[in-house]
Parts: sequence; C-alpha cells; structure tokens
Amino acid sequence: MKYVLISGGVVSGLGKGVTASSIGVVLKACGLRVTSIKIDPYLNIDAGTMSPFEHGEVFVLDDGGEVDLDLGNYERFLDVTLTKDNNITTGKIYQSVLEKERKGDYLGKTVQVVPHITDAIKDWIQSVAAIPVDGQEGPADVCVIELGGTVGDIESMPFIEALRQLSFSVGPDNFCLIHVSLIPVLGVVGEQKTKPTQHSVRELRALGLTPHLLACRSAEPLLQNTKDKLSQFCHVPVENILNIHDVPNIWHIPLLLKNQNAHHSILQQLNLLEKATSPALQQWTKMAETYDNITDSVRIAMVGKYVGLTDSYLSVIKALLHACVALSLRPSIDWIAASDLEEDSAESTPEAHATAWETLKRADCVLVPGGFGDRGVKGMMLAAKYAREKKVPYLGICLGMQISVIEFARSVLGLDRANSVEFDAQTPNPVVIFMPEGSRTHMGSTMRLGSRRTLLQTPGCITSKLYGNSAFVDERHRHRYEVNPAVIRTLEEAGLKFVGKDETGNRMEILELPSHPYYVGVQFHPEFKSRPARPSALFLGLILAATGKLEAYLSRHQNGS
Repeated sequence: MKYVLISGGVVSGLGKGVTASSIGVVLKACGLRVTSIKIDPYLNIDAGTMSPFEHGEVFVLDDGGEVDLDLGNYERFLDVTLTKDNNITTGKIYQSVLEKERKGDYLGKTVQVVPHITDAIKDWIQSVAAIPVDGQEGPADVCVIELGGTVGDIESMPFIEALRQLSFSVGPDNFCLIHVSLIPVLGVVGEQKTKPTQHSVRELRALGLTPHLLACRSAEPLLQNTKDKLSQFCHVPVENILNIHDVPNIWHIPLLLKNQNAHHSILQQLNLLEKATSPALQQWTKMAETYDNITDSVRIAMVGKYVGLTDSYLSVIKALLHACVALSLRPSIDWIAASDLEEDSAESTPEAHATAWETLKRADCVLVPGGFGDRGVKGMMLAAKYAREKKVPYLGICLGMQISVIEFARSVLGLDRANSVEFDAQTPNPVVIFMPEGSRTHMGSTMRLGSRRTLLQTPGCITSKLYGNSAFVDERHRHRYEVNPAVIRTLEEAGLKFVGKDETGNRMEILELPSHPYYVGVQFHPEFKSRPARPSALFLGLILAATGKLEAYLSRHQNGS
C-alpha cells in the first residue's frame, strides 16, 4: 500500500479536504485505485453529536457512520463508498485501547501514548486502507490520508508520531507527505509572505516528518521568487511546490494540480511512474468549464436553522449544484433564517421579517432541509404552507418532510395543535412521533442511520418516474422521529399521498401532493448520494419543476429517449 499524507499548517480551514480529494482525483485519472482516510484529532467518538454551528454538517455513510463533512468531499470527488472506519478520531482510538486494557489484553503492562496509542493508530490506518471502497475486489493502490487540524496542535501529536513511525516502517517509496500551507499577502506592499510556511515546515520537521511537496494556498498565483524562497528555506524542490490559488469553482483544483505536474511528483515519490498512465481528466475539464460559462440561474429559497454557516448544509448545496449544472443553470441560493418568517419576528425584527418574506416570494422553488430542535419550526411551516398554497415547487428533507405533514394537518385537517412530539410532548394530535427503537438517554449513533430501502407504492408518481420507474430506492437516513402511522389514512383521504414506505410498510419515507406541480417530502437524505456527474433524482426534479421543464423531462424519459 502506498500512502499520501495531507497535513496542514499556519491556519485551519485552508481546504485540506478539497486538496486531498483533488489529489485523489488526479491519481485516479492516472489509472490507480484510490481510497481515503480522514483523521480528526477531537475526542468525540464521531461527528454525530456535534452542532452544525461548531463543525459543519454531519455526513452520513451507507453503513450508518456519522462522519466529518470531508468524507462527503471524498465520496463526491472520487465516486467511492466509504465506511465509518475511514474516519478516525482520537475518541475512537482511545476507546479501542481502553477496551483492550479492561480486557487485560496488554498483560499487565503500563498503557501509554507511545507505543499503545500510536500502534493502535497505525494498525487502524493499515487495516482500513486495505478495505476496497470502489466496488472492486482487493485493496486500492494508494490511500490518501488527511490529518485534520494544524501541525503543532496538542491533540494531534499522537497522530503525528504514529504517522512518523508509519512512514519509517513502510519505507520512503511508499509514503508521500504533502503539506498544505498559507501564503498571505500583507498590507499595501502586496508581497507574498513565506515566513508562516517556513515556521510550519520547521515545526513539522522537528516532529520527524519532512514534506515532499508543498501545496500553497493563496489568493493569486505564486510568483517565481516566492517559490524559489520556499524551496530554499523549506528544503523542497521548486517543481514540488504546488500552488492552489483561488479558482472560480472547486472542480478546477484537480486541473490546477495536473497542470503543475503534481501527479508526476507524487508518482515519482511513490515509485509508481511505470504503473500509472497519463491523467485522463476530460470529464473534469468539461464540467469545470461548463459551469464557468453558464449564465442562466434559478432562485432557490433555502429555509433552515443554520443559515449563518453554509457548511451546515454542504451536501444540500452540492446536490443543488449538481442538479443545476446538469440543466445548464447556476444555483442562486437565497438563505432564509426560518425564525425570520415567524410572526414574532414581525414585531422584534420587522426589517428581517419583511426581507425574509420578500426573498421567499421571489424564489422559483423552496427547500427545507433537515435539522433538530424546535427553533424556527413555525417559520418552516409558513414556508411549506406558502409553497403548498401558491403551487411553488417544494422539497422537504427529513425535518422538512415532517414540517410539511404538521402544516398539512393544521391547515387542511384543522388540527390546530398538531405537532411533532419533538416540539410538543403533550400535543393532542401527534402526527410525528419518536421512533420505538430510538434511545432517549444516549445521543450518539442511536438514530435510524445509514442506507435503507424504500419501496415505491405508486408506480405513476413523480418520485417513481424521477428514479427511472424503479420499484425501490436505497437512500441514507438520519432521524429519530417519524410520521405517526396512526394518522396516515386521515392524511391520505385529505389529499396527501405517501408514495414511498419502508419494507415493513409502517414507516413513511416519501410524500407527494398530487394536486401540486412538485410538492415532495422525503424522510431520507438524498443529498448524500448526489455526485457531480449523477445528480440526485429529487434535486433534479425540484430544479426541473422550478424552471417549468419537469413534465417535458418526465414524458421524454418515460418514452425511453
């Protein structure tokens, strides 16, 4: 196994995840099989209990793993299906070591960071790297490892030491270290400063790791004298200093790396030049250039809780992008804080209230994504009601589906106090209930998680047509609450149709409003499986409906053309 380690210096948030994904894309384009691992040095076991404000969205995998959003980047860029073990956290490592200690596996030895924690990290990396993630048999050729945080963080020290040991044990031909750093431009002088990178590399070398390549993040392309200076002070050949400057869209980054011969430097370090081919990135080039040249856009109102941090809905944004690009459109996302739509805000923040409603009324379609907690729920219901009554295309995901059920029960069935027991435990009309198998005492990994099968009940419905008339779909879930089976008949008699159910027939997965051009709610998260070249069917349907092209698209695909 060959390993490519991506570390980061100077500041966090430089785009190590996108860099790691892009390097994977270039190596894959060279005919190599690639897998990836993300190391997160925090003590949480996984990302499942972390607030989206704190850490961005929680990405869900097929096996139910709740992981860092960078694994979403890997899956989208590399078109692979990762496992929860591809995300290593300090919490997971310490948990596994402490469980062994309690069982007596260390035979009375004093359990220490070195060698026990570091050995556990190395063993985990080597065993997970061997798991195929691309549908083929046998291990991949290269494993790209991204080390979260920045070099020098106290919590990442055991991982740095473990990776130093790993580089020594696998040998120089099997290990390539790429250090991502920042080249800032300060003040009016406009000079590109190399000193932060010099300090970062010196810190890395002091810990026993020497970078083979530097990936320098900057606003503008690096000047030659900046590269020369970095090469001299960081002991990295000039041809191995890559520049990832700001680009119009992230699909350009693999092309940027290819154009700087990054693949050649990496393959040379890993002794893979004879095995690899010249990188074939025609599809990426077409995708990146197509998006640059798109002029038409579609307005999407995103009504949610976490609109202050767009990373909270990263996969939803990417799924909208994939669907729009497939239709030669740019997504113009209008973020609406759900609480700004509520009547209370008309008094407390009248300007924000007025702006939110103006934005909603200007949109071509409405999307209410997932979330937890009761903040903003009334605003989401108002958005769902507006979309339902005004015949504006609507997609509700997870909480967004439950919101549409509550709103329908209140507005159409006249059940004024209809609610989810998540928001009102004493509601006389619980249309959304806690799932019987859920845990009320533990938060982590106690939801309905991962890929589950949904059986489509109504062959002629919009969802069935969008999924190619398939009898079932496998999508990823993450929820604790579900639509109450006891109210399904009443809701359906009033016009709301549940066209997708789980294999037991008791759990509602997809709803539609047949009298509406596109009013769809899904309990699963279709955004997690969307890919640049294969947009999610439901997001594609939303954008088609928003641009008045849905009927023509469905009739064309029904005829098999």
